[in-house]
Amino acid sequence: MARGRPRRQIPRAAVPSFFTLMNLFSGFLAITQIHEGRFDYACWLIVLAGFFDLLDGMMARLTNGQSLFGVELDSLSDIVSFGVAPSYLVYAFGLKEFGVFGVIVSALPAICGAVRLARFNVAFDGEKKDYFDGLPTPAMAICIVALILNVNDAGYFYRFSLSNQSALFPIVLVLSALMVSTIAFDAIPKPSPRYIRAHPRKSLAYGVALILLAVLQQIGLLIVLGGYILFNVAHSVYNVVRSVMNTPLEETKTNEELK
Repeated sequence: MARGRPRRQIPRAAVPSFFTLMNLFSGFLAITQIHEGRFDYACWLIVLAGFFDLLDGMMARLTNGQSLFGVELDSLSDIVSFGVAPSYLVYAFGLKEFGVFGVIVSALPAICGAVRLARFNVAFDGEKKDYFDGLPTPAMAICIVALILNVNDAGYFYRFSLSNQSALFPIVLVLSALMVSTIAFDAIPKPSPRYIRAHPRKSLAYGVALILLAVLQQIGLLIVLGGYILFNVAHSVYNVVRSVMNTPLEETKTNEELK
């Protein structure tokens, strides 16, 4: 100002972009920990990346800093933290023992995650929706993380070891397929009195989920994510069955009206 020049303001997009880059940095750190064989640290770093991913969306809405640049940067960060890191995690944790087939299956979270994110970017119109088409990449990644964390805890899964059996194959295949599916998955809502009044049951479910996460930690994480996936898949199947059952009746009524 002393030189007669106005002071440049920090762009609004810089605030959410900072958290997006921290998401990317956490994903990179997770990959380094996987390389060192510290799977527990890597898992919690992926969870931390998910926390930063949640914060960047909140900051973008609070600062009105949403932009195409932010959308692209967010997708690039997500493919590292929730695509490449989980793929490398399942490979190093157990699937590397299965040779080429293990490599192919391990790559599916990264490949399907990239397809899902590209599809989201193409369809994004600047407005946040109440649902996602397909399983969100952070949910897929943290679901894998929850499985591995609990398998390493002998107190809960002392009879099982995903690294010594092929149980990871169907889990990774299903989660990858859900990402590129068109099944509608609920988005995390913005907590507000208006939302609670409009959706009391969902609000209660989110409250119970938070309690489970706080009390049970990693086993709570597995229960919450498993319930989230099962509920949305079951709800989608129910809607399809109801649509199929109602279609003949509607067609019959239409034909009668035409007559």
